[in-house]
Amino acid sequence: MAKGQSQKRDWLFIFLKGAGMGAADVVPGVSGGTIAFITGIYARLLGAIQNVNMTALSILMKQGVRPAWQYIDGFFLLCLFSGLLTSAASLAKLITYLLEHHQTLVWSFFFGLIVASFWHVAKQVKRWSLPVVLSCVLGAAIAFAITSLAPTEANPQTWFYFVAGAIAICAMILPGISGSFILLLMGMYGHVLAAVNRLDVALLALFLLGCVIGLMAFSRFLSWLLKAYEQVTFALLSGFLIGSLNLLWPWKEVISTYVNSHGVTKPLMQENILPSTFLAQTGQNPNTLICIGLALFGFVLIILVEKLTATK
Repeated sequence: MAKGQSQKRDWLFIFLKGAGMGAADVVPGVSGGTIAFITGIYARLLGAIQNVNMTALSILMKQGVRPAWQYIDGFFLLCLFSGLLTSAASLAKLITYLLEHHQTLVWSFFFGLIVASFWHVAKQVKRWSLPVVLSCVLGAAIAFAITSLAPTEANPQTWFYFVAGAIAICAMILPGISGSFILLLMGMYGHVLAAVNRLDVALLALFLLGCVIGLMAFSRFLSWLLKAYEQVTFALLSGFLIGSLNLLWPWKEVISTYVNSHGVTKPLMQENILPSTFLAQTGQNPNTLICIGLALFGFVLIILVEKLTATK
């Protein structure tokens, strides 16, 4: 294959991986960082973001655009974030519809996906010593605690879109912690999704600016952790994945509700229940076999993605 064709194929793969991250980030409970990890671009992503610094600016001023672009791995970032933003924008309405009308089916698919992702991340740990095990338990406890919190509903000032972006992006690059769920806890998920759906450029620009600044700051901290405490960090990330399953359990009973700023009644507190009691307590069909099938499909999909990435 010619060099030009090979490069185009590589950029297409990166675009598609970004699209996968964008699709995951739209769903509260699933992290784009998880997709980046299992598709083998996590370290490259952190490195490229980390290179957007004063050194890159110095190279730009002294040597020009092309060397600076190469230094920050510009084509990689461009393709990845193009896929991410395209996917997030195009799937926002579909995901909103599916979560509203087919929630148990959506959660089942992602439950299987996250179980397989835990297996993938945990394999990076070469030796499960006591500190490593404790790190995994701590990660699971943190994720479980976060996903057990009740969402709020904010009536945000314009500047809060910047703050929401800066905080949520930290979760978006952590496997197991969902940026969308952080937005949900902050009461901003519906507002940001509405801004995407109506293409409110000003609010989206403010949100994305917060994402950029938060991403550049947090990626440096995460890169340092992986270099200084690699095994403990991998265990912590795998714990995040296990703890997040609390949110993705398909069968839930609504304990209390609230009315959001648009006058729509939303679940406030939910309790995980068994599929055998789901019909009696909610009046809805648990679709147990379909849900199990979707969970297995999600699990197998991640294994296939892992194998395809490994052989590429």
